[in-house]
Amino acid sequence: MTSVTETGRRRVAPALGTFERYLTLWVALCIIAGIVLGRLLPAPFQALGRMTVAEVNIPVAVLIWLMIVPMLLKVDFGALHRVAEQWRGIAVTVGINWLVKPFSMALLGWLFIGWLFRPWLPAGQIDSYIAGLIILAAAPCTAMVFVWSNLTDGDPNFTLSQVALNDTIMVFAFAPIVALLLGLSSITVPWTTLFLSVVLYIVVPVIAAQLWRRSLLAQGGEPTLARTLRTLQPISLIALLATLVLLFGFQGEQIVRQPLIIALLAVPIVIQVYLNAGIAYGLNRALGVPHNVACPSALIGASNFFELAVAAAIARASARQVSAAVNRPAGTSAIVHRKPSATASSVSAPLSRASCTQRPLRECTACSSESSRAARVPGPSQRSPWSAPRSSAPSTPMARRSSGTADG
Repeated sequence: MTSVTETGRRRVAPALGTFERYLTLWVALCIIAGIVLGRLLPAPFQALGRMTVAEVNIPVAVLIWLMIVPMLLKVDFGALHRVAEQWRGIAVTVGINWLVKPFSMALLGWLFIGWLFRPWLPAGQIDSYIAGLIILAAAPCTAMVFVWSNLTDGDPNFTLSQVALNDTIMVFAFAPIVALLLGLSSITVPWTTLFLSVVLYIVVPVIAAQLWRRSLLAQGGEPTLARTLRTLQPISLIALLATLVLLFGFQGEQIVRQPLIIALLAVPIVIQVYLNAGIAYGLNRALGVPHNVACPSALIGASNFFELAVAAAIARASARQVSAAVNRPAGTSAIVHRKPSATASSVSAPLSRASCTQRPLRECTACSSESSRAARVPGPSQRSPWSAPRSSAPSTPMARRSSGTADG
């Protein structure tokens, strides 16, 4: 006969296995492995990196499917109506994502990037870095939340419902919030990336998982479903670690080339993740929300939709280049300045704009590079309200070495 003590011991057994308990260590090792492999074997990573559609990398998407399917297999559509009972958790998640997260990142970006770390960053890229952080924070995560929720034994129905709600709000709120914080009249929303990501990361896997779930339940009921989930659990974690190797392999060159810039930009992101997750979990706990709802609620508020953020940043950079060309002062829009001498020394030497002859601007290497450098620095009317005042002092040696290599 089983004693009450033995039953209690079984109930308090840790939910995480040995491998999951040390996931932080495996993540760190995979990050290092990705950077090293990206440097040693750049060709394979470049080939995989080029497999993209609307800024969505297909190999990464496949790995994400493997990660999120175990959680989606747990979703019971017959019980989705009960998610409304967790309205407190829903309210906390929506509030953190849309009323706290973008604005807290704008403040942290201005504080750290625009002020505290300014002497160590390229002067011409400061505003772009802050804009990138704001765009990242304004895009809530879609797919990876299923992974984090699965690791914390979160409620699968709540997680799916909350992700779907966030994506719906994102269609209407992303552009106005980013435009407000960047001081712009409008911002280009990468609709193709948004639509494709929702289809790839939610619609297709949800349909596939539900068809598989019905098949498993028809074959052997809940025991068969439970065995399948136990089999898929290590596959999901391996896919997570492989994704990290790929992502850091893609960016290994940039990380090694400018480690200080990467480290400085990571500071406000890390602070914001812990801040938002802590606020969300604390509010849920204060409101009496159960742990399996509070955890995914907090993690949704701490995660980011990086594909959408990258696509929006690219669209913003393209729009600024077009704006710089359209708003170029009269008399310089179709002029290049090139010294008419044919000697090698005069062609290769840096030329001033005043010493050049008039030719189409795009044909002059010296002047086009000069114009592109000027276009990267917005004028007073284009700058974000979060931009710090510019110093008239010359840039530091680190800034001079890093300018032109940093991603905006």
